[in-house]
Amino acid sequence: MAAGSDAAVLVGLGAERNLPVVRLAAQEAAAHGRPLCLLHAFNWTAALEAPSIAGPRADAEELIARAAEIANEVEPGLPVSGEIIEGAPVATLIRRSESAFLLAVGDGGMATCGDCVPADAPAVQLAARAGCPVLVVRREPPPQGPVLVGVDGSDSSQAALEFAFDCAARRESRLLVVRIVESEKGTEDPELLVGMVAKSSRRFPSVATECHTLHGDPGTVLVEQSRSAQLVLVAARGDEPWRGMLGAVSQSLLYHSPAPLIVVRGGTGVPVAGRNAHDAWDQRP
Repeated sequence: MAAGSDAAVLVGLGAERNLPVVRLAAQEAAAHGRPLCLLHAFNWTAALEAPSIAGPRADAEELIARAAEIANEVEPGLPVSGEIIEGAPVATLIRRSESAFLLAVGDGGMATCGDCVPADAPAVQLAARAGCPVLVVRREPPPQGPVLVGVDGSDSSQAALEFAFDCAARRESRLLVVRIVESEKGTEDPELLVGMVAKSSRRFPSVATECHTLHGDPGTVLVEQSRSAQLVLVAARGDEPWRGMLGAVSQSLLYHSPAPLIVVRGGTGVPVAGRNAHDAWDQRP
């Protein structure tokens, strides 16, 4: 299901440390001609345990107001709205993502904590189960490198490639398209990558594109390539694109890439929202 023409970029705000997400989300919203919606899920359980319910509610309102100020500083004139909704943050964002263009969240510091990322981390759950592409923002700003997209020849990676072309065009950036071949499992087949790029590039003739077929473990190689990228895109899962889960490559990038990452779900079109967004997440490669 493609996002509607008026679908917003949705930002999940949990605390002050999430405010860097607003800057990149505002830039993406402005670039794609979309409004920005700031959402904070209000935790009534925590509020009832506080000395006064008014305190946590006021804090939530202040958080939304500060985020709106940041968005307007970054992109003056951008339509910005804010909402405080009762409910669990992950469940609320998954539900709202069904009608969003893009969901932006912080990574919770996972890119710097090695292999200790829990499977129920909010960014992991949202990347796996959201009904639209998910932008996971890192705490450190990325370099001014190319937009990087990893492809494997599947329909879902073609959708990620199309979205990557769109992002590169709007950023006026070079696009780096990488296909990784595991030596014992496949051949280079250069025509596969050429065909995929040709199919998407017709819509974006102004984008300078560089293509490489490399050998090695896909997750490891793409994480290394991402160190010089301003944005990375990958399909949620190459071989089962409509299921609410993450494949091994998207997990590796989510956990270890220092660059902001867009996890794309879908078959064709820019952008493409997912199906079966409430399916369980699966850690299998």
